[in-house]
Amino acid sequence: MTLVELERALSLARLGSDWVALIAQYFDCHELDFGHGTDNSGDEAYWLLRYLQGWDNAAWERAPDPALIPGLSKIIQRRVAERKPLAYLLGEAWFAGLRFVVDERVLVPRSPLAEIIGRGFEPWCRLRDGDRILDLGTGSGCLAVAAAHYCPGVVVDAVDISAAAIAVARTNVAANNLADRVRVFQSDLFAAVESRYRVIVSNPPYVPDSRLCGMPREYSHEPKLALAGGPKGLSLVGEILAQSPQYLVDDGVLIMEVGEAYEAFTTEYARLPVTWLDFEHGGHGAFVLTRDELTGYLTG
Repeated sequence: MTLVELERALSLARLGSDWVALIAQYFDCHELDFGHGTDNSGDEAYWLLRYLQGWDNAAWERAPDPALIPGLSKIIQRRVAERKPLAYLLGEAWFAGLRFVVDERVLVPRSPLAEIIGRGFEPWCRLRDGDRILDLGTGSGCLAVAAAHYCPGVVVDAVDISAAAIAVARTNVAANNLADRVRVFQSDLFAAVESRYRVIVSNPPYVPDSRLCGMPREYSHEPKLALAGGPKGLSLVGEILAQSPQYLVDDGVLIMEVGEAYEAFTTEYARLPVTWLDFEHGGHGAFVLTRDELTGYLTG
């Protein structure tokens, strides 16, 4: 399907669902890769159309406005030619039901930890008013903002080594009206951290060096600093495990995603008593550890 053929078909279609199907067909013809907020062409096509409609439900129920076609075509052309994630082309991504501003200074939010945060970290932790949460390597601030949103009685610290990422995270904290409960500051892991927390949550870089060069082009637009996890994908993981106990309260928990480094992690830390998390909406490679479990492992 050519772009001209797509535009002609869109001008004749009368339902939003028809537009989505046609856009998805065009994406499939050009063999795009997904994984930056959606995992398939249909969901990405839906996202694009709803964005152009201003997320107006009434507009979705009506026949799509043909006046949207020129703008849609420009975005689609860039998506195909540049292989840039749609989130960067639109300047937005959705995570845990919340909208985030994103650009190439940060990863596109997509962690399965959204499910855990949406449940207020239960059953792994039952938060009380005044509890503190640390988001270690916050990037866009998506984990921190979601945690503050779904756990209204807590205070969240969000840290990142990247000053550029910190700027994006602060934008998202302000956009979600959470500046009174989410503090964003620059830190190399725990270097500038002084508090103790009920929950430490982290999605550190975990892509092994051997995988970086072979990843789809879409991933080349993301900051390498946020992806590259060293030879095994575990370069920062050991440091987080070793330092977390001194920053957790007695009944605190560490929740961390290691994604593609799952197999390397299970080999490297075979004795570590982790509980691997299950996700209803997909995703894997995230675990929970209590402070006692971590301390016992490190001193055993």
